[in-house]
Amino acid sequence: MFEFAGKVAVITGAASGFGRAFAEKGASLGMKLVLADVNPEALLQTVDALRAGGAEAIGVPTDVSDAAQVEALAQAALGAFGKVHLLFNNAGVGSGGFLWESSANDWAWVFNVNVMGVAHGVRAFTPIMLRQNEPAHIVNTASVAGLLSPPAMGIYNASKHAVVSLTETLYHDLQLAQAAGGGEVGCSLLCPAFVPTGIADAERARPAELRNDSGPTRSQIAAGKQLQRAVQSGKLSAADVADITFEAIAARRFYIVTHPGIMASVKLRHEDIEQLRNPTDPMSLKPEVKNVS
Repeated sequence: MFEFAGKVAVITGAASGFGRAFAEKGASLGMKLVLADVNPEALLQTVDALRAGGAEAIGVPTDVSDAAQVEALAQAALGAFGKVHLLFNNAGVGSGGFLWESSANDWAWVFNVNVMGVAHGVRAFTPIMLRQNEPAHIVNTASVAGLLSPPAMGIYNASKHAVVSLTETLYHDLQLAQAAGGGEVGCSLLCPAFVPTGIADAERARPAELRNDSGPTRSQIAAGKQLQRAVQSGKLSAADVADITFEAIAARRFYIVTHPGIMASVKLRHEDIEQLRNPTDPMSLKPEVKNVS
């Protein structure tokens, strides 16, 4: 059982959505918090709000796509609290539309944050956790889009599939590295479905050098509208997801699927692969998402 009180949690993407919910949950459990976000103003507001509630928290403005900034985040955590027990590689962005209409900038932006941000976090923090020789845990935020391949979400899907494979491999690597010592560093893969967060408004955080010169295509506009509707229709809140995630960490459970109803679609995909069928539209079992007008 993982104990939270008095331990140190580092959370990326902490100023909104899941990240802020993780911070609030951690604070309620008596954790010390190191919060990171690319938006310094929103990060300051989050830190101030948590401190006003009695939490011990610091904020470190961080662009997770930059390896040096993630390393600086790790050093700031050690400088403030001496150890790191829980890491949420949570920062994420999204881009939709037909694959062939997505620009090189779209690919670079989403992969730099969603994939390399997680990779930088794993590289910077895992050695620290292993040296501590005490219980520690890493949670990587993927998505059900890492288990399925919905249409008009190609870049996001590909990035989250990468996070799934990265995290499953991390689990095996940790098992190997700690085989002799019993293994006190664990990890979990978080795969939420649609939840009301700021992911649908992620474009605001795109760096200027990766913005597109031309306006969005029809497929990109349509994908954006569908994502907005789907996110707002989510029946679980970010706080609900945080509760589920902390329960899984306490139990050292690897797969965290917050919306069990999606597993029928995951099973359908696996059956397509096993039976060498052409891919079934994963939204075929979720008409309430696909056909909302």
